[in-house]
Amino acid sequence: MKVCSLRLHGFRNYDTAEASFADGINVISGRNAQGKTNLLEAVYLLSGGRSFRTRFDREMVGFSAPFSEVCAEIFAAERTQQLRILMQPGRRKQIWQNGARCTGGELGETVNTVLFSPDDLNLIRDGAAARRRLLDLAISQLRPGYARLLRDYRRLYENKSRLLRDYRGDPSLPDTFEAFSDEMARISAKLIRYRASFTRRLSAAAAPVHREFSGSGEILEIAYRTVSTVSDPEGGETQIYQEILAHQSAHRQAELATGNCLTGAHKDDLEICINGRPARIYASQGQTRTAALSIKLAEREIFLAETGEYPVLLLDDVLSELDAQRQSFVLNRIGGGQTLITCCEDEQIIRKTGGRVLFVENGCIR
Repeated sequence: MKVCSLRLHGFRNYDTAEASFADGINVISGRNAQGKTNLLEAVYLLSGGRSFRTRFDREMVGFSAPFSEVCAEIFAAERTQQLRILMQPGRRKQIWQNGARCTGGELGETVNTVLFSPDDLNLIRDGAAARRRLLDLAISQLRPGYARLLRDYRRLYENKSRLLRDYRGDPSLPDTFEAFSDEMARISAKLIRYRASFTRRLSAAAAPVHREFSGSGEILEIAYRTVSTVSDPEGGETQIYQEILAHQSAHRQAELATGNCLTGAHKDDLEICINGRPARIYASQGQTRTAALSIKLAEREIFLAETGEYPVLLLDDVLSELDAQRQSFVLNRIGGGQTLITCCEDEQIIRKTGGRVLFVENGCIR
């Protein structure tokens, strides 16, 4: 799986730009705020029609551009394919694959990417939202139906939250959000099963990577944490739904009192432990970075096992944040697939990668 070439029009700070990529490592170099991350975002967009930076398509359209277009030639499933994504303010995104209209979910079945950004280095110590985001971005590519469930759940959550905030002005409103609560419980049951299954695979894949990476045989474990009444997150969907309803019932008055949704998949988290101790509390800075890197490299291995092809690996200005030992480990582990690495004008890093170099300056690629 690889992106052969990319053509942008009106995308972020790119007026019109083209780039072609090598099969292995590609280094995207340039000063800050020139468009390096924007280029990675455009590639990431090919793996499901979603950005890793925003939920709103309009934010990817250049300030003076009437629309944004991302076109690519990719090689996947043993053949060359053409992809096109068109975004216009006020209109739904349009996607074509080999000239035929398709959905983001169908696009995700063709192209997979794994992204590692500087924010991911803080994955262990950040709040639960960062770890849910890790799950959501990965599972959405592997299971197209998951992204749709997630969108539906977010809409329900926003509607119920609004009702909880407003009900004091209208005492009849609590009765109207029971329907929202029930549907949130149903979708939560589906999301929880997806997340629990992926977490089990992630923990199994990350442990050997981390053991090698740490150099001291440290044991990395990742456990899924969800609503306390759920006895088996990988159990039957109906059982999980009933257990979430029980939690909702017990917390209904607390929701009304606080104005917050207290039950559902939006409360999920991952518990990451090193040698049996919570990494969020006890891990050193070096250990947290090693664990975060191990998790992302394990994600890449899961995609390979699932699809038979390495996903396109996107490293956004990560190497400059790592010491020499960790840089070497990452570069030694990313063979076998295509990688796009952004970095500032660091000759040492560029030389270490041994890859093809593209220079970005003010939205121009050479």
